[in-house]
Amino acid sequence: MSEITSIPGVGAATAEKLTSAGYHDLLSIAVASIGSLVEATGVSESVSRKMIQYARDNLNMGFESGMAVMKKRELVTKISTGCEGFNNLLEGGFETGAICECFGEFGSGKTQVGHVLATQLLKSDPEARVVYIDTENTFRPERIIQLATAAGLDHEEALNKIMVAKAFNSDHQMLLAEKVDELITRDGQNIKLVVVDSLTAHFRAEYIGRGTLAERQQKLNRHMSTLGKLSSTHNLCVFVTNQVMSKPDQFFGDPTTAIGGHVVAHASTFRIYLRKGKKGTRVAKLIDAPNLPDGECCFMVTEGGLLDV
Repeated sequence: MSEITSIPGVGAATAEKLTSAGYHDLLSIAVASIGSLVEATGVSESVSRKMIQYARDNLNMGFESGMAVMKKRELVTKISTGCEGFNNLLEGGFETGAICECFGEFGSGKTQVGHVLATQLLKSDPEARVVYIDTENTFRPERIIQLATAAGLDHEEALNKIMVAKAFNSDHQMLLAEKVDELITRDGQNIKLVVVDSLTAHFRAEYIGRGTLAERQQKLNRHMSTLGKLSSTHNLCVFVTNQVMSKPDQFFGDPTTAIGGHVVAHASTFRIYLRKGKKGTRVAKLIDAPNLPDGECCFMVTEGGLLDV
């Protein structure tokens, strides 16, 4: 708050409006648009422009060396899946500071991976907290109890560290994602994992037909931008599950493709395609990563978690 009140022309009332809208520091104001600040505070465009200019003048907004970026990368941690093959595929597990997307048809294990990541994080870091945004009524505390017991955790303590919110429509889902920033900055919660299960269910149900496609993609892009900012600003892992559809014009190969198109594909740091294998197994195929080769692994979903085949 003190950073914001140092901006010329920003009093206590305006600072409070900025904070409640998610502008907690100079950086968030420096990268904001004039229109968004006008909407958040009700100030004129000229005042909004001066606020942004002041924030930019007082921050080092230039370039940095690759070595400086490497130093920041040392802060990235990996969340284990409890399955050696899956961990090897991702060189240690799902990393923080990134959006990790798992897409696949029903029953391919997307929700299971979300539950497993939550318990494995709490096992490796007892001080951490998890946010679970549930859009399809798939979160099950009973499953967390099974996984926590298998991991040697107190299941009541584990459940208390997972904050669950059910999203009733796409607007509510986007609002919940924005609220995560408040949980961290205002309430001091040590959130290291945000699970969105699933990312596109509400968008797919509410925007029907080609006429609404542009609006849906713009809204989805804004949602992914919020999640991306969360992951990079607070060094946490955002794990999203995604639905699929069959491409009717594809006659050869697997016609399965993820919902959300290029918007979701470009915004996700890591993309994993989950599918059913033989004899109850699941196959995870890494199809996009900035620093890892494509590959796949087989695993089983059991009562105690994920197991290598």
